[in-house]
Amino acid sequence: MIDKEKNLSDAKAKMENAMAYLDETLARIRAGKANPRILDGIRVEYYGTPTPLTNVANVTTPDAKSIVVQPWEKSMLKEIEKAILASEVGITPENNGEIIRLGIPPLTEERRRQLSKQAKQEGEDAKIGIRNARRDAIDALKKAIKDGMPEDVEKDAEAEVQKIHDKFIKMVDDAVIAKDKEIMTV
Repeated sequence: MIDKEKNLSDAKAKMENAMAYLDETLARIRAGKANPRILDGIRVEYYGTPTPLTNVANVTTPDAKSIVVQPWEKSMLKEIEKAILASEVGITPENNGEIIRLGIPPLTEERRRQLSKQAKQEGEDAKIGIRNARRDAIDALKKAIKDGMPEDVEKDAEAEVQKIHDKFIKMVDDAVIAKDKEIMTV
C-alpha cells in the first residue's frame, strides 16, 4: 500500500520542479532591459569542454541598457565572443580587448508581442507539467484503494493534491503576468 504523505510530497516536488523550470526559462526571455540571466544558456569551449559562461567570466550589468562580460583569462575573449554570436540571444558583442560589452537594444512592439506570446507558452508548458503531477498522484491514490486504502482517506488526499495543484497554477499565472508586464513596459 502506498503512503499518502509520500504521494503528496512526490506530487509537490514535481510541481516545484515545473515552477523552477518556468522561472529559469522566463529569466532567459529578454525584456528590453539588461539582465545577466539571458546569458545563462551560453556555453563556451574551455580547454575542450563546453562550460557555462558564468564559470569562465564575470557577468555584470553596469546600467539598464548594457551587460559587461569580463573573462578571467584574456585568452577566452574570442571564445566568449564566438559563443555569444552563436547563441540565440540576438545581440552583437563589442570586444575592446579586455571586456565584452553587450548593448541591449530597445524592443520593437512586434518583438514585445512575440516575447509575450513566448512567455505565455512557457507558462502553459509549466501548467501541463503541474497537471501531469496531479494526475500521477491521483492515479496512485486510486490504485491504493485496490491495495486496501480506505476510500475516505483517498478522497481527502485527492482534495489535498487538488489544493496543491491550484496553488501552483496560481503561482504560474502570477509569474507569467509579471513577466508579461515587464516585457510590455517600454
